Amino acid sequence: MLNPDRFLADLETLRGFGAAGVGKGVVRPAFSDADIAARKWLAARMAEAGLTPQFDPVGNLFGLVEGPSLLLGSHSDSQPEGGWLDGALGVIAALEVARAAREAGGPAVSVVSFQDEEGRFGVTTGSAVWSGTLPMDEADPLTDHAGVTYAVARARMADLAGPFVDPGRFTGYVELHIEQGPVLDTAAEQIGVVTDIVGIRDMKITFAGQQNHAGTTPMHLRRDAFQALAAFNASIAERFRNVVTPASVWSVGHVSLHPNASSIVPGRATFSMQWRDGDADRLNRMEAIVRATAREIAEARGMELSFGPLLGLEPVTMDARLRTALESGAEAVAPGRWRKLPSGALHDATNVAGLMPVAMLFVPSIGGISHDFAEDTANADLVAGLRVLAQAADIVGRGHATR
Repeated sequence: MLNPDRFLADLETLRGFGAAGVGKGVVRPAFSDADIAARKWLAARMAEAGLTPQFDPVGNLFGLVEGPSLLLGSHSDSQPEGGWLDGALGVIAALEVARAAREAGGPAVSVVSFQDEEGRFGVTTGSAVWSGTLPMDEADPLTDHAGVTYAVARARMADLAGPFVDPGRFTGYVELHIEQGPVLDTAAEQIGVVTDIVGIRDMKITFAGQQNHAGTTPMHLRRDAFQALAAFNASIAERFRNVVTPASVWSVGHVSLHPNASSIVPGRATFSMQWRDGDADRLNRMEAIVRATAREIAEARGMELSFGPLLGLEPVTMDARLRTALESGAEAVAPGRWRKLPSGALHDATNVAGLMPVAMLFVPSIGGISHDFAEDTANADLVAGLRVLAQAADIVGRGHATR
């Protein structure tokens, strides 16, 4: 039988690993001390629940039952300044559903906490490697913003690592997550059943100009790399105008200037460029505009230009049978207070969809806030999401879901 108090207590305990800032803030980046400690604690809780914990070579943690099973979970790493629920909710809810299912004699449920979903080294790295989307020899050279490679980071968990878990043992994957947007909270609804997940493209761009003295170099003679970045950022929205829709989004989220000193004209600017959309063709057209705009600005300003590897995932539609099970659970738990909606955020389910049927459900984010210490969800909504997940797992496990 589900135990909401046990579920909420486990969520609070997990928050303690890397607790920081105000409110319920968490700093638990992938492969950090806090992340590794949290995963060891999760492995112990899985074992206590009768599951067999297994780490794989990239830090993904599975809690396994024997034989075929439905896989539930999410991730337990956080953003550099994150909230307590992003990813963690899905892992702890999965643990509670699996524990309750074992106590009740079924259905068969396994649990996963994927590693580096938050992209310290790329895009949903742990599930990307596990799913075969990202080969290991391409993942290992990836670096974080401090220059640490993926190979070096994952070596911190080498003493825990076993073999990769065979995805063929799972019949499907369902992920509970906070919405990370304002739709459910604004509408005072408890549950969102996800219809599809947007695709994403992400790469680094570098403008290299001429480092020089900030006091003696006339403005018209400067080859200022930051001004090239500023021109790019100002131009890209206009260049996108006839291609994008109101649902398309793009961001320059990380900037590194060299030498990053007040009295020096920046000689180099490296920045992240990320864009998301639900249509793969539109993502490709946006890429062409990004590259053409950067080239034009570099040429006009006398800059050298380089592009880093293009990382990304394609849009994914949720499995109809699993989605129907979630809709049935939503109507039972929150009648008239749920809706279908797309996910504008990226999730591990995108990678897993290449291996098996997947589905997702959301609970509200208060104020639509996530990736921030202020991220939160009412306990009643957290428990509602847990109950919907459990009902859907029971429906799927007992073969009652209908198309």
